[in-house]
Amino acid sequence: MRAILHADKNWGIGKANGLMFKIPADMKFFKETTTGNVVVMGSNTLKSFPGGKPLKDRLNIVLYPDGEEREDCKIVRSVEELFTEIKKYPPEKVFVIGGQMMYKTLLPYCTEVLVTKVDATGDADAFFENLDKNANFKLVYESEPVETNGYMIKFTTYRNIAVKAY
Repeated sequence: MRAILHADKNWGIGKANGLMFKIPADMKFFKETTTGNVVVMGSNTLKSFPGGKPLKDRLNIVLYPDGEEREDCKIVRSVEELFTEIKKYPPEKVFVIGGQMMYKTLLPYCTEVLVTKVDATGDADAFFENLDKNANFKLVYESEPVETNGYMIKFTTYRNIAVKAY
């Protein structure tokens, strides 16, 4: 399992249950990376999508303890049920996409974290752990800075050297 996200200079990842930045290059990377795969999220992330609809061309698994069953995505009620469900898929095809609590809960189980770093601050109210200060994560890839939509961004990959089994 991997996580994918964008983060500002302070590892902020969201504001008012939405993205802080609309960066086409980041959106394109996210879509190309996750399409045809499994995306795992919490209920607030699902609710933040237009019309509360899941992402197209992906299997959406949502941890939603009090949510009703839906035909357009797989609802799981607990972390244990989530692990049972994601074990059905190759780990490299499973991406955690948010929000803050899902990232925090599942980070120890992720082999890699794909972070688009945005050289700006976005007034975040949701944050991701600073992987540069986590001894279990090593930066293994960092692109050259790219200017896009008025922002400087870098695509990075962190590898977890102490992955927990699920």
